[in-house]
Amino acid sequence: MSRLETSSPLTRALTSPWLLAAVVLFAFYWQLGVMPLYDLDEGAFTEATREMLASGNFITPHKDGEPRYDKPVLIYWLQALSASSLGFDEFSLRLPSALAATLWVMALWGFVRARLDAPTATVAALAMTLSLQVSLIAKAAVADAVLNLFIALAFFEIYRYFLDPGERQSRNALLRAYLWMGLGFLTKGPVAVFFPVVVSFLFFWSQGRLERWLQAAFAPLGWLVFVLVAGPWYLAVYLDDGAGFFRSFFLEHNAGRFGGTMHGHSGFPGYYLVMLPLILLPFTGWFLSLLARLRTSWADPLDRFLWLWFATVFVFFSFSGTKLPHYLLYGATPLFILMARHRDALTSRALAMVPPLLFFALLLALPLVVQIAAGQGGRAHEVAQFELALPLLGPAYLVQIALATALVVVLALWSRPALWQRLVLVGLIQTAVVYGAVVPRVFAVMQAPVKEAGLLARELDRPTVVYRTSMPSFSVYRDAITPHRPPRAGDLVFLRVDKLDRLIEDYPLLRGEQLYRRGPVALVLMHPREQARVPGGEG
Repeated sequence: MSRLETSSPLTRALTSPWLLAAVVLFAFYWQLGVMPLYDLDEGAFTEATREMLASGNFITPHKDGEPRYDKPVLIYWLQALSASSLGFDEFSLRLPSALAATLWVMALWGFVRARLDAPTATVAALAMTLSLQVSLIAKAAVADAVLNLFIALAFFEIYRYFLDPGERQSRNALLRAYLWMGLGFLTKGPVAVFFPVVVSFLFFWSQGRLERWLQAAFAPLGWLVFVLVAGPWYLAVYLDDGAGFFRSFFLEHNAGRFGGTMHGHSGFPGYYLVMLPLILLPFTGWFLSLLARLRTSWADPLDRFLWLWFATVFVFFSFSGTKLPHYLLYGATPLFILMARHRDALTSRALAMVPPLLFFALLLALPLVVQIAAGQGGRAHEVAQFELALPLLGPAYLVQIALATALVVVLALWSRPALWQRLVLVGLIQTAVVYGAVVPRVFAVMQAPVKEAGLLARELDRPTVVYRTSMPSFSVYRDAITPHRPPRAGDLVFLRVDKLDRLIEDYPLLRGEQLYRRGPVALVLMHPREQARVPGGEG
């Protein structure tokens, strides 16, 4: 930083750890329990947690009565601990992710402060906290914030091991790296080991220290720590459920995700070239400014380590058959450090400010986009969502987004603060808009009807089934397992509205009485075809 920048009140404010603490509270905890759980991911994780608490089986996770082999157990344990302590609701189920993201930020701050300086550490932590995708997973009841915490901790210990020549200190760093990999393996499996091992190999090899890497990679005490942390549950799930978890998790959900497309999450070869600028918003231009210094950065060991960390994740997932935006977060932590360290490289106003301005322009155009999409027709549940969304995207929404956009324009035209400082302020505006105006409306359209249907089914307390629909949060709100079996007379059926006609076609001896229909979902009570119509029913 220049002397003028260092001495400015804005710089002192933005590099204050107290401000960072306030920003973390704002970005990770504000609105944490307000919005319904989203499907599929939050619903699937939290239903497995609910069934774990209800059944007392803390070894094999289940969803709607069937074993759930998608992820290992740690996230369910954390959610169960939070929910049993604070009450089973959206806040308690998301709290482990918010706490993990907070620790992730603290770990980054401590690492950068020790390697560089406190102001740079605070700037890196602010950028990470305010980036779009990090704040999203910090507020989500899924495993990703916990996994990213352990991946980052493992990488930080690997670099400490590289730097520290002292036998005791380097051994401690190495054992901690194995500890974090073990906890990561208990959170999401091999990915928590694969990237630290591959990146550390490439880094030590590039530094001519391959022998030291081999000592670490084949350290018996390190692997003992790993096995003691991760091994007991993997043994327990085998004893409890046989080899089913291992076949499904390792072959289908790991090797299968890389080799093929799962759950329709495919992507073109340049998918992550498009997604990276989005997940880094509003700091996309800040990242792009680093590319001009890539060659000179390579000579610095810390920069080389950080670039290898990011590049390995980027390249690996670019070749994966299954692609999701949050996969890139495994390699995003080093980018925030690089951006903070080389913040003086951000000198182009257009490069810095155009990406967030385009994002806010898209938010302004959202009502028009939805209106056009509604006019195009489509499947019944999509049309219902568009119709539900349009009233929510009226004058109040446009005023909120217009005011926020005006503030971003003012910051773009303001010439005195450094560009990175203006982007941090834009990040605060973006966070306020996304979680104050956009996400609540999206969830009101997509998930509030599911929650309402689940609560109604819970109140009615009748046998309930799901028909050709995958929205597991319904079971969470119903507080009961909802099987996917053929409906019988007297059953409630939860389904997407585009499946209503198919339901009657598949079961001609039954007729449905719609007890609830809103947005994309419906709740139908099944009667025998010959039974007289129930007064007040819709038939």
